Amino acid sequence: MANNALIGFEDHVTHNGRMDFGSAAVSTGAEWIGRPTHEELRRKVRPLRPEADPFYLPPAGFEHAKPGTVLRSRDVELAFLGVIPQKLAATQLLYRSTDLNGLPQAVATTVIVPADRPAGSTGPILSYQCAIDAVAGSCFPSYALRRGAKATGALAQVEFLLVSAALAEGWAVSIPDHEGPLGIWGAPYEPGYHVLDGLRAALNTESLNLSDEAPMGLWGYSGGGLATAWATEVHATYAPELNVVGAVLGSPVGDLGNTFRRLNGSFYSGLPALVVAALSHVYPGLDRVINEHVTVEGKAMLTDIQKMTTAKAVIKLIGKDMGTMVDAPLENILRTPEVQHVFDSIKLGTAAPSFPVLVVQAVHDRIVSVADIDELTETYSTGGADVTYHRDLLSEHMLLHPLSAPMTLRWLRDRFAGRPPSSRRARTKWPTMLNPSTYRGMLRLGLISARVATGRKVDRLPLSELDR
Repeated sequence: MANNALIGFEDHVTHNGRMDFGSAAVSTGAEWIGRPTHEELRRKVRPLRPEADPFYLPPAGFEHAKPGTVLRSRDVELAFLGVIPQKLAATQLLYRSTDLNGLPQAVATTVIVPADRPAGSTGPILSYQCAIDAVAGSCFPSYALRRGAKATGALAQVEFLLVSAALAEGWAVSIPDHEGPLGIWGAPYEPGYHVLDGLRAALNTESLNLSDEAPMGLWGYSGGGLATAWATEVHATYAPELNVVGAVLGSPVGDLGNTFRRLNGSFYSGLPALVVAALSHVYPGLDRVINEHVTVEGKAMLTDIQKMTTAKAVIKLIGKDMGTMVDAPLENILRTPEVQHVFDSIKLGTAAPSFPVLVVQAVHDRIVSVADIDELTETYSTGGADVTYHRDLLSEHMLLHPLSAPMTLRWLRDRFAGRPPSSRRARTKWPTMLNPSTYRGMLRLGLISARVATGRKVDRLPLSELDR
């Protein structure tokens, strides 16, 4: 299962069990001399899946380009759920980024700029990280958001409603394929590189008319919150020139090792199985353990789910216990040095964010343990980060994301306006479910969603104006 190009992963120098790449990107000693090509919009053309689409293949010599360099671009049609065309202009960029080994990698992002935004505006730019939570390319936002995409069960298709809410604020939005071209769900560091290089690429695209002086924000929930958290942790060393002024980490899966144990055998057991399937490609030690201890049935399952969308994998593996697919007690296998190394290296908390962060977490979350997020926020705060922690008493994992959207948009708007955070201490907050401003904001979000669902243009309708 292992990707031979990544065999050297475990040989990297580590500090306290964590990798240290410095600026991460490996210098090749040369410069890319190619010129990015652009493909004009081709209407009503069914998109190819990423593994079959030549757009995703980088041009020769791309490894010599600087991170964030645009390698090629194209205009695309977006559609809600793949079938309801949207009245907006979207551009996809293939850009040079960095993988978790510090090696060059080509990654895609989808950038949307509101039509009424003046050229060269210094208005805000948001990077929105979808909860991809899968290996299959059909779940990548660059595919799942396109008109004609066959991606039923890809979470990005539903999260487009929240992307639309950000567009209604007048913000430009980048939606990166933060898992990279191989869909390595759960890998450390590289999701952050992909997010930040996506912003660099957007700034480097003249036709988008974005300003590098614009304030930038990051937002993601669950698997998207995990990617957003990695971006906050690597920003200071990897892309300090980007004017990121705030990030919202929604239930960011702070400890994937704990989450594996928590979800295995549960309704959501497909999620840890997807993580194992993905990480086996970049951790040779984990791949060896799988080959030695996983049954034929288990290996077939790990192969099959890599082709499934997130929802399909979850439904197929409801209640599945990984312990029934190994030839030794599962806990003994989880305690092996190879597996423990994986759990240690994929845990958040390697560095404190250098800009304010809002952490949103449900106390009664059945997927992500509130204790893990308590620990993460404490680690960030102790490291000197400016942390606001909304620890919601009544909501659960799925419900909190939309319910917290009005608060999130207001918080981001304040950061874009240069206002200091009003609350910086971890505490259980008055539940969003009982806050009247939540429902004022949800009403506006409902109006935006109705426009998206009926294919009408989403005009500027700031949720945050009602949520004050």
